[in-house]
Amino acid sequence: MISALNRLVDLVEEHLGEEFDVTGLATALGTTEYHLRRMFSTLAGMPLSEYARRRRMTVAAADVIRGQDDLLSIAVRHGYSSTEAFGRAFRAVHGAGPSDVRRDGGPLRTQPQLRFRLTVEGSNPMDTRIVDRPAFRLVGHAARVPLIHHGVNPHIQQHITALPQQAHQRLKALSDTEPAGLLQISDDVDPDATEGSELTYLHGVAISRDTPTPDDLDAIEVPAGRWAVFRTAGPHPQALQKTWAATATEWFPANPWRLRPGPSIVTVLERADDFSTATCELWLPIEPA
Repeated sequence: MISALNRLVDLVEEHLGEEFDVTGLATALGTTEYHLRRMFSTLAGMPLSEYARRRRMTVAAADVIRGQDDLLSIAVRHGYSSTEAFGRAFRAVHGAGPSDVRRDGGPLRTQPQLRFRLTVEGSNPMDTRIVDRPAFRLVGHAARVPLIHHGVNPHIQQHITALPQQAHQRLKALSDTEPAGLLQISDDVDPDATEGSELTYLHGVAISRDTPTPDDLDAIEVPAGRWAVFRTAGPHPQALQKTWAATATEWFPANPWRLRPGPSIVTVLERADDFSTATCELWLPIEPA
């Protein structure tokens, strides 16, 4: 995976002024675009599209400051059809427009070229099991919410607290298969995992495929497949989010599996009354790499 990510970085450099074929690269490297984008965003701390934009504007800034070409020529060279579109992208990265930077020499916010390297990690073993599950269904109450990487997501918290107590009890009674109990389910996540992008959050439970779904509940059909189940314990949600990150930095590079499209599921096994600490299981859909 490390070599695949570095090849992806090289592809960005080779095509700074044009679209590049991430799907073709993933296929050639024996992986999937979905897995490649998810691993990149987790390890780089930004989506692939944002990294490409920052690199494009870093190189474009040198052309702007040299002053040898007009701004339209520079815009076209870097993949923009107008100086207006180029100016918006330039300002979003550098905080100033091209004309200002040409006149003043700055400000500039340079994005260095990324290079992924394997470091020795894993001094703390990850408590993991692989589960082969038949098709099942997730049912509950869904909402579209923005993705937030760190801390409690207030939009999810608001969605859950707005439900009456009897709704939680009703869902618990419906649960009849693994993962057991009330679940925190994230689906339709942007492959780049862009912070602020929308996802479907379902407060619900897992039921067997032959269990009837109440008409007033939302449902997600989950096909048969394998899951990596990571057990976490400690401050909540920090321990869970730390484990999520460690799946990319430690677990996937060391194991013959990759992410496949599908929901990620969290089940809370034990928790403090104020939810300051919790023991959880994180379920991620996987397939052989």
